[in-house]
Amino acid sequence: MKIVLLSGGSGKRLWPLSNESRSKQFLKVLKNERGERESMVQRVWRQLGAAGLRGDAVIATGRSQTEMIQSQLGSEVELVVEPERRDTFPAIALAAVYLYSVKGVGLDETVVVMPVDPYVEESFFVRTRELDPILRQSGADLALMGVKPTFPSEKYGYIVPEPEDGGMPDKPFVGVSSFKEKPRLEEAAAMIERAALWNCGVFAFKLDFLINILIAYELPIQYDEMQKQYGRLPKISFDYEIVERSRQIVALPYEGDWKDLGTWNTLTEEIDSPLTGNGTIAGDSRNTHVVNELDIPITLLNLSDVVVAASPDGILVADKASSPLIKEVMKHSEQRPMYEERRWGGYRVLDYLKYADGTEVLTKRIRVAPGRNLSYQYHELRDEVWTIASGRGEMVLGGRRFPVKPGDVVKIPRTCKHSLRAEAGEELDVIEVQTGSELIEEDIVRLAFDWDEILQICAAEGALGLLREGLSPN
Repeated sequence: MKIVLLSGGSGKRLWPLSNESRSKQFLKVLKNERGERESMVQRVWRQLGAAGLRGDAVIATGRSQTEMIQSQLGSEVELVVEPERRDTFPAIALAAVYLYSVKGVGLDETVVVMPVDPYVEESFFVRTRELDPILRQSGADLALMGVKPTFPSEKYGYIVPEPEDGGMPDKPFVGVSSFKEKPRLEEAAAMIERAALWNCGVFAFKLDFLINILIAYELPIQYDEMQKQYGRLPKISFDYEIVERSRQIVALPYEGDWKDLGTWNTLTEEIDSPLTGNGTIAGDSRNTHVVNELDIPITLLNLSDVVVAASPDGILVADKASSPLIKEVMKHSEQRPMYEERRWGGYRVLDYLKYADGTEVLTKRIRVAPGRNLSYQYHELRDEVWTIASGRGEMVLGGRRFPVKPGDVVKIPRTCKHSLRAEAGEELDVIEVQTGSELIEEDIVRLAFDWDEILQICAAEGALGLLREGLSPN
């Protein structure tokens, strides 16, 4: 059995902490059993490990999330990266082709697809193991896992069983009659009477089921070719393209805690402290949460049922019941992310200015984790000045290699190749000032990632420069 974790999302529902590169699954607002803060994806990855399933899991994601995933889960995590953002059907198809043509997974193997961010106990993942025998026993195209509802909810989708299966508690699975997305409260209550299940987005199929569909669509089943032709795949969800057209679907009931922490009112139910970060909650304030990622304090007086969230991207003050509306409010926002985690550390935008002549100036604080390094890169639209604020490391710049320490200032002209590595055991803080006519995060041409490879390239470029000057490299 193989597991495909879907990691997507545009980061609007938990704004301002989430953004285009840091969706809700990456927010470190939960706590593990040791009292350490962890994100939803870290929690799920830890639970998969405890259930003995991590070695069979890959994560399907977009380019904008790869460094965040590697930062939180480690560089060894296996990723299937979409060439462009489309929808769940293309993403799952790409993952299936990866398993088939790159990993050599057999066509009779069961593939389980699930979100990367369910809030569940470990028993949930143990239960997913039963999807494999149920798929074989039933002969169905798809086997879903559905959660037994504990109350009628308008927020979730429902799996409605066949009438003859609803009253058979000893049967390990039920036939699926239909689906209902976010019904009215009275409809939800009526469906629960019919033994309907919450649709938690977990389903399984035999690999040959999807591979044969791709062949019928005249789409490639080799990973490299699928990457090239990815834009040909319909931009549609797996539910609409596959699930609703499948001839036979069964569902495996799961009885246990399950939550979708996709809005501020549901997420704050699982945050252990009303105050996270710098601030004060005073007076008669009940069911109120402050989540502050800024250095400036937030003080809240005599307000109940409110969430206040602050990050470099903005500040939200909302009644908890109304907080889901933030997705609609922010749907047209094209603001660049002001904070990002990367495989090597992260950065935060401190200031941005645009002058009358069109010149832009942007100031960042860059944090390079101990022993990590930036990619070997250059920029075409901007010049940079780096000031080493703390920590020690090593830099390569224009074919030269030299150490850096606090107080050093390094000028990096546009098109000049450069990289930076922090010493082992010492975090490196850099204040970066960018100047140019268009300061965009996409203005990065990456040449290499591994430090040893970077040093080899730098040495070769330095030797070539000496030869051009008529000097011997030795």
